[in-house]
Amino acid sequence: MAESAQHTASAPANAQQRYEVHRADLPLSCPLPSMALWNSHPRVYLAIEAEGGESQCPYCGAHFVLVD
Repeated sequence: MAESAQHTASAPANAQQRYEVHRADLPLSCPLPSMALWNSHPRVYLAIEAEGGESQCPYCGAHFVLVD
């Protein structure tokens, strides 16, 4: 079994209203790759660097802040 097939996203999707992200997390998407997708909105990519280090998801309103 491939390593990626063994990994299952287990974090609840869109459970918080504010997320701190790092440059290593880019490109940024909501929901984050670690979040379960079965109960979330479609994945949308956010241009956090072009938006001055903060971005808001148009679907769920989650606020992302680039901390490094």
